[in-house]
Amino acid sequence: MRVLVIDDLAEDLEERAEILRDGLERAGHEVVASLSSPFELLRAVERLRPDVIVIDTESPTRDVLEHLVIVSQSSPRPIVMFASDSGGEAIREAVRAGVSAYVVDGLDAGRVNSIVEVACARFDELQRLKVELADANLKLTERKLVERAKGLLMQSRGVSEDQAYHALRKLAMSKKQRLGDVAQQLIDSAELLGNA
Repeated sequence: MRVLVIDDLAEDLEERAEILRDGLERAGHEVVASLSSPFELLRAVERLRPDVIVIDTESPTRDVLEHLVIVSQSSPRPIVMFASDSGGEAIREAVRAGVSAYVVDGLDAGRVNSIVEVACARFDELQRLKVELADANLKLTERKLVERAKGLLMQSRGVSEDQAYHALRKLAMSKKQRLGDVAQQLIDSAELLGNA
């Protein structure tokens, strides 16, 4: 995996940053860059396209969290944060910003790979759930449009619900469009004509 590392640590904690890089390299990961500040994060992600972002910090600062939110929205990927701050609020803010795994203390080069793998698995699962939610919302919206369009057809043509549905479906098939798109077009036409 290609890893982008952010060392947001005081200089006296350089040994900890070395342990992290050593653990990543021993696991066969390529550290594509190591940033000392989050300000270049978005540009580095766009330019280097890392598979995962690893942050080593004492406590996640507002700057780090704000940049993570931007990256998570524009170019989502697994983010692992090694921190010393075990406060519940710091953890919640980091997770809200897009952190997949927040690890407190206990940085050991031998554990780095398994932590990164778990973060990647959790990230993949979260992405899958987001896609499912978006799909469910689309289907619900489409169903509401179809119900409304059926109602318009039933009212204007004096047909049954089944007949209205079959007419919509037949029109969608003949136009090679989604049923929801045809329903939306019918609703738009009815509103234009003042029949909705």
